[in-house]
Amino acid sequence: MGDRSPKSVQKQASQKQSKANDANKQKQALIMAQQAAKAKAAAGKKN
Repeated sequence: MGDRSPKSVQKQASQKQSKANDANKQKQALIMAQQAAKAKAAAGKKN
């Protein structure tokens, strides 16, 4: 079985949180890119 020391558990939790944060950052970047594209298209239609 794996190492169950408090330090190991803390490290795993920290890595899991970091991975989740990275995924969220990627999602936010994608959303921002999509919104920017929509805004650009809308601005283009106004002109």
